Amino acid sequence: MNVPLYHIDAFTDRPFSGNPAAVCLLSGPTDEGWMQQVAAEMNLSETAFLRREADCFHLRWFTPTIEIDLCGHATLAAAHLLWEAGELAPEITARFQTRSGLLTAARKGNWIELDFPAEPALPAPAPEGLIEALGVMPRYVGRNRFDYLVEVDSEEAVRNLAPDFPRLAKISARGVMVTSRSSSSLYDFVSRFFAPASGIDEDPVTGSAHCCLGPFWKEQLHKDELVGYQASARGGIVRVRPAGERIYLGGQAVTVSRGTLVAAQ
Repeated sequence: MNVPLYHIDAFTDRPFSGNPAAVCLLSGPTDEGWMQQVAAEMNLSETAFLRREADCFHLRWFTPTIEIDLCGHATLAAAHLLWEAGELAPEITARFQTRSGLLTAARKGNWIELDFPAEPALPAPAPEGLIEALGVMPRYVGRNRFDYLVEVDSEEAVRNLAPDFPRLAKISARGVMVTSRSSSSLYDFVSRFFAPASGIDEDPVTGSAHCCLGPFWKEQLHKDELVGYQASARGGIVRVRPAGERIYLGGQAVTVSRGTLVAAQ
């Protein structure tokens, strides 16, 4: 069995920026161990596996080392692929059954808008080793079911972070997002996301982190629509529209390569 395999850059409108994801289009149920091996082989922050089920698609996400419960950029990449490959008509909303319930994606001109669960953080004490691993003193520390949220004083502090990754990997969480208000008029806030415990030292653009960053910055800035910039080396833009228990994430995507995975299970 040959499996169509795509390399797609998400949260960007140009190749070789944003966050790359591999997307496999499956024809039937597939062994979980094989999917994890493929994700390790791809060695990207996430590999998405799509399988059609009646009026929706079953979607799973794997880092090189673990399966995760929620991923924004690989969902964006998967939706982009379905429309580009003709699996869905342009006007049809993409529906995904996932470990985080039903997620949808709709085309909005040149952008794609994801309908995700909001994941706000509550104030929390900094766990042992977090401040030392980041090397910066936080203004605020919060925690949601996935990650720690750390606010720092400035965009410069966010951009200049050089974490101690082995130390950060000992933090009991999927990852750590670090954020501040933006010093640019182009964006409302900036962030970076570190997840060495999940096999990713730094994720280039993290859609699911914005499920937490959106509610946080809405409360801080008193804005219903925000624009976030993830200040990794590749960089990427996320439009954020919090709406109670849901959050809408806007992004763009571009296909970098198309191929066939011949080492199928």
